[in-house]
Amino acid sequence: MGAVLLLALSPTARSAAGDDRDIANSLAAMLRAGRAVISNSAARINDPAVGDKGLDGKSVLAQVVALYREATGVDPLSSDPNSREGRLLRDEMDAIVEVMDANAASINAKGIGFKGFIPAVFSRLVSEAFSHRAAGVAEMKVTAPPNLVRNRRAMPDPWEAAAIANHFMAKDWPKGQPFSAVVDQGGRQVFRIAEPEYYVQSCLSCHGAPSGALDMTGYPKEGAELGDLGGVISVKLAR
Repeated sequence: MGAVLLLALSPTARSAAGDDRDIANSLAAMLRAGRAVISNSAARINDPAVGDKGLDGKSVLAQVVALYREATGVDPLSSDPNSREGRLLRDEMDAIVEVMDANAASINAKGIGFKGFIPAVFSRLVSEAFSHRAAGVAEMKVTAPPNLVRNRRAMPDPWEAAAIANHFMAKDWPKGQPFSAVVDQGGRQVFRIAEPEYYVQSCLSCHGAPSGALDMTGYPKEGAELGDLGGVISVKLAR
C-alpha cells in the first residue's frame, strides 16, 4: 500500500487533509470521553449488590457528551447534522447508545462482581458499531503494538504497524503527536491517522508490574510503566 505524506500534497489537498484530521480528532475525542465514563463507572459496574446501574445508552451518552464538551470546548450536538463531521459524530454517539443498551443485562446483573465490561472492551465494541454505521465513509479502530494486543481483532494492519514501529516507537518522535497520511486503497484515496495513547495510572492495574502476573481479566500483565505507549486510535476516512 503506497502512502503519500501530507507535506507532499498540493495546498488544496493539504486543506482537505486538514479537514479530515479535524474530523478524525473529533471522533477520537468522543471515543476517549466514552472510555473515561466507563473507567469512572468501573466500581458501579462491578458491584454485585446493585442491579440497575443507571448506565443505559441515553444516560451514558449524556455523560460522554459532557466530557467531550469539556475536553474540546465544542458541543457535539451543535454540529451540523448534514455535514460530514456532524453525521459521523452522530454515528458514533448512536454506536455508544447501541453498545450500552446491548450490554445492559450483563452490566445490571446482581450477584456477579467483575463483568468484563472494561474500557478496552467498550472502545472495541463502539469502534466496530461505528464502523458498521459509517461503512464506506469512515472506520475507527483501537489497536496497539502487536506484543500488547490481547484480542486478535485489534491487531494492527500493515499501515498501523508501520506507524507504530517507525514513528511512535522512535526515540525522537514527539510524544502524543499523531501520524497521518493519504494512501491509495483500491484506487481510491483514503485519509488515515493514528493517534498514540500512553498508559496512565489507572491502566497499570491491568498492564503494569509485576510482568506475567494475572490481572482481573485473567491476562498476564505486560509490566508496563507510566507513560509507555499502550495503544493507538486509528481512523480512516474516505475522500
